[in-house]
Amino acid sequence: MLAEFAEKTGLLAMFEKKNIKSVVDYVIGVEVGLDTNARKNRSGTAMEMITELFIRRICSINNYRYLTQATSHKIKASFGYDVSVDKSERSFDFAIDNGQKLYLVETNYYGGGGSKLKSVAGEFSTLFNFIKKETPEHGFIWITDGKGWETAQKPLRESFDKVDYILNLDMVQKGILVDIISQGL
Repeated sequence: MLAEFAEKTGLLAMFEKKNIKSVVDYVIGVEVGLDTNARKNRSGTAMEMITELFIRRICSINNYRYLTQATSHKIKASFGYDVSVDKSERSFDFAIDNGQKLYLVETNYYGGGGSKLKSVAGEFSTLFNFIKKETPEHGFIWITDGKGWETAQKPLRESFDKVDYILNLDMVQKGILVDIISQGL
């Protein structure tokens, strides 16, 4: 049955013609162009899509407004808020307006460990400090998740001590994000 499947799908022919150099690389996607950066981009995009489902629902129920890929210009044009940014091309994953306060939201997902997590934790701590100094009336929320954080607990802990709101998807699902936004925290 398995051999029949391999033959009918052309998989057997690919092995016979040696089109596949490494079965492992083929299975995990490297050999067909699904390299590490592409996988990271897909996990980040998936995290944004999941987060947007929660944000859309929160905004719909509470009559709040939100933007995706929110630049300072887009925020000003849509909501009227001035937002100082640390770099000219800064685009927040989401901007949420509850009618009284603007929340700038960044999201990411890390399926694996590495030095990137430490630098990201530092980057978002720095971004939070910048926002708090330049526009203290705005809130900053970092939503992050993934097993990768198991190997980078120290930088994550350091960020927890600096950033007001760091959430994971479980916390969002349990209502912490809606509590922060609806209570104007």
